[in-house]
Amino acid sequence: MSARPIEFPKSKAYILEKDLGQGACGRTVLVFDPEINEHFVCKKYSPIYEELKEELFSNFIREIKLLYLLNHPNIVRVFNYHLYNEKYLGYIFMEYIIGSHIDDHLKQHPESTNEIFRQVIDGFSHLEERKILHRDIRPFNLMVDDTGVLKIIDFGFGKQTADITAFDKSISLNWWCEPPIDFENDIYNYGTEIYFVGKMFEKIITDNNIQQFAHTTLIKSMCNKSPNNRPTSFIDIRKELLTEKFSTIEFNPRERTVYKNFSNSLFNALSKIEKNAKYHDVEAVQSKLEDCYKKVMLEDDIPKNNQLTNCIIDGSHFFKTSTDFKVSTLKNFIEILNSCSKEKKNIIISNLQSRIDSVPRYEDSPFNDDIPF
Repeated sequence: MSARPIEFPKSKAYILEKDLGQGACGRTVLVFDPEINEHFVCKKYSPIYEELKEELFSNFIREIKLLYLLNHPNIVRVFNYHLYNEKYLGYIFMEYIIGSHIDDHLKQHPESTNEIFRQVIDGFSHLEERKILHRDIRPFNLMVDDTGVLKIIDFGFGKQTADITAFDKSISLNWWCEPPIDFENDIYNYGTEIYFVGKMFEKIITDNNIQQFAHTTLIKSMCNKSPNNRPTSFIDIRKELLTEKFSTIEFNPRERTVYKNFSNSLFNALSKIEKNAKYHDVEAVQSKLEDCYKKVMLEDDIPKNNQLTNCIIDGSHFFKTSTDFKVSTLKNFIEILNSCSKEKKNIIISNLQSRIDSVPRYEDSPFNDDIPF
């Protein structure tokens, strides 16, 4: 059957309720869909400078592509889009967040600073796992809804690290804080994002004299201007926070045994991992392991070790075909994950990733994580 386009000619009517603001590349409005009784934020491609309308349109399309790669409670959801390429016109429909910017929220609720900080790190860890840089970290691009959930918004400057083409250096201009040394070397990577997240929290905590914050030492290291003295990965920071938060959680003997059997088997199955490979997030790991089990549940051993290693590692790696991985080991591990609380599950996967970190890494490309502006 040959591929052919499918057209949906029905037009959709929304009720315009109010303007929400004008950015460099778009105007946002609040609209209401009476058919499903829901509000949406609609971002229209409408750059401030008309003469740049054609030039910046590709950025708007890139923002749509990035949003469709993301699925995380701490990142704004995208529902739909409409593009009219011949007119250099487009619309993105996103979730409507009822709340306030992160600085305003923490000024009113300083007791929530530790929890909001953890959510920010969690959201940016997801971006790192998806190989996406936000590149416009400012208080008004992080919102907290009325239920206390942090949302990262506005991916107009976002970029995938796989894209190494040159980009306008305007990203380094007009920052709200002193830029890091990274900019002097035309570098913007995850370590740079960590710097701006750290500076944002440092300013909010100082301005509001917040005494309840529990990660002062970590923030100080995140704010170091030198990339050599600063954390380089949100994923590593998340692991550190998980260890601190859940240090009082206990695991029973069976849980420990099942974890060790699975961890040892996985470690023994791996030969080496590409340097820039990442890990799937917790929910993705559990889902992929369950899918793997369904395909091998009638066997004694998993036929190919990559069926299992691909459930954990998002990237190139080598595995040992001579090592047997017992299906029963996988089954027991899935049962433990299903029976655990979210907190325990996070600890298990975090420990598993730490174990895999000791597997030798190799270079797969002449390029590293640093990308030009």
